[in-house]
Amino acid sequence: RLTFTTSLSEAVKNAEAVFIAVGTPSRRGDGHADLSYVYQAARDIASAMDGYTVVVTKSTVPVGTGDEVERIIHETRPNAEFAVVSNPEFLREGAAIADFKRPDRIVIGTDDPRAQGVMSEIYRPLYLNQSPVLAMSRRTAELTKYAANAFLATKITFINEIADLCEQVGANVQDVARGIGLDNRIGSKFLHAGPGYGGSCFPKDTLALIKTAQDFAAPIRIVETVAAVNSQRKRAMGRKVIAACGGSVRGKTIAVLGLTFKPNTDDMRDAPSLDIITALQDAGARVRAYDPEGMQAASAMLTDVEYARDAYGCAQGADALVIVTEWDMFRALDL
Repeated sequence: RLTFTTSLSEAVKNAEAVFIAVGTPSRRGDGHADLSYVYQAARDIASAMDGYTVVVTKSTVPVGTGDEVERIIHETRPNAEFAVVSNPEFLREGAAIADFKRPDRIVIGTDDPRAQGVMSEIYRPLYLNQSPVLAMSRRTAELTKYAANAFLATKITFINEIADLCEQVGANVQDVARGIGLDNRIGSKFLHAGPGYGGSCFPKDTLALIKTAQDFAAPIRIVETVAAVNSQRKRAMGRKVIAACGGSVRGKTIAVLGLTFKPNTDDMRDAPSLDIITALQDAGARVRAYDPEGMQAASAMLTDVEYARDAYGCAQGADALVIVTEWDMFRALDL
């Protein structure tokens, strides 16, 4: 029942539901989500669909995007029978298949009973896992995705600032995180202090939510602060390394273990390592790096970095070793 094709019209023609799952990167210059790929997909689907079709927006899109997708399809095919549904994804990079099979929740945004029926049938096999299906309006579903990511980004940034305070007062941030995380109102996830969040979602989604809130004259001050603090933190990590080296790294070799924004991926988008390495290079350091998956992607984004074959080769002869990404293989090193 699974087939592949490069022909969009062939794929869409007899489909009861068509998922739009294209990228929505930050638009250059203003931070709004770039919806050009979503809108082009809507035009292509409109041209190809045949009979009643549920068009499902899986991409992370700002509030009101579903309205515009609906307008585009109407404009392209005035007589088409269709419904536009918001069905945001909550998958973790590196664990997406497991998350899809056992989701925390399935959010379906539509007021159309017929479209709701199609979506319920699609997700029926997951009912065995008793995943809650939340029905809501399309705009509410669109905002739910952004609110979830903004809250998780806030948790990360909160514990990072607590980590800075812990360093100054002589406390252990990991114990603090455990002490607050066992409160089920708070929860233990996303309370691991580190060099700041990166990746394909949190940076662009927090920025897009901030821009949307400003457009509607309902600014989200907490999320604005989260984005600002996280951005500053990455460069600050470079300064911490310089301080640990006695205040200067000029002419020194700094080994960096881990380049990707998180383990179990090769994704370098907005990775803290980029800012940390740049800060070290600006201070005159030579940087040698190793990552089990990310070196090829990193080489297109960084200059004057030497890449090692393994972790020990990376550390050989270095003046300092910086572990940036918590790959399991680094936990087992003979330090």
